[in-house]
Amino acid sequence: MAAMETQLAARAPMISIDQVAKRFAGPSGETIDALAPVSLTVARGEFLSIVGPSGCGKSTLLRLIAGLDAPSSGRIALAEEFRESARRRIGFVFQDPVLLPWLSTLANIRFPLDTAGTDRAEADARAHHLLDLVGLAGFADALPHQLSGGMRQRASIARALSYDPPILLMDEPFGALDLLTRDRLNDELLRIWEETRKTVVFVTHSVEEAAYLSDRVAVMSPRPGIVKAIHTVDLARPRGEATKLDPRFHALMAQFRKDLR
Repeated sequence: MAAMETQLAARAPMISIDQVAKRFAGPSGETIDALAPVSLTVARGEFLSIVGPSGCGKSTLLRLIAGLDAPSSGRIALAEEFRESARRRIGFVFQDPVLLPWLSTLANIRFPLDTAGTDRAEADARAHHLLDLVGLAGFADALPHQLSGGMRQRASIARALSYDPPILLMDEPFGALDLLTRDRLNDELLRIWEETRKTVVFVTHSVEEAAYLSDRVAVMSPRPGIVKAIHTVDLARPRGEATKLDPRFHALMAQFRKDLR
């Protein structure tokens, strides 16, 4: 693992999380500590997964990074060249694709560009490129209800990539899919990541998914969540079926489960 750790350390940080905590007001006015102080650095171009029990603050942390919520304390900093604009250009893929039902697949992918006032020809070219990238070239005119669950999630990923964000946040994007579809989309996501080299922060409940996709995996404790452990995934890329036969892959999953217990 030393070689992988050295490579990650040599990359400039894209996201720096310093003692970030989040508290909410409960239904009776009580204070709920959703996230205890968390410190974490995500390197440029890194694929970092976060695993942890339900309610531990994984999704809350993603929303804080995206700027959708403000931390109660602590600080989140982005790479210097993105500090002025990156929060408007962070791609976010939610658990539910949330596609607009009256728009075609192409129009859904193009939607962020349309709202930003991008020239239509440029927006169309970008959307068609992304349709190809996610394997939906033949479904440009299909409405969301005409797509399978996996296809809708592919369209959601393409939409998140439409404005070429430097950071892609993914909140259990494949959690509701069947195992075979999930496996296929894991491979599809890795292919896209290899091509684009976005900085990805990926939330999942699946220790197998985390071990398969990631450069590093952060394991969180129950609420209020803290980062309990961080593991480097020293498995060769590109990954495939041979990865899942590697004893180190199974050792990592066993370690993640131990940390979660």
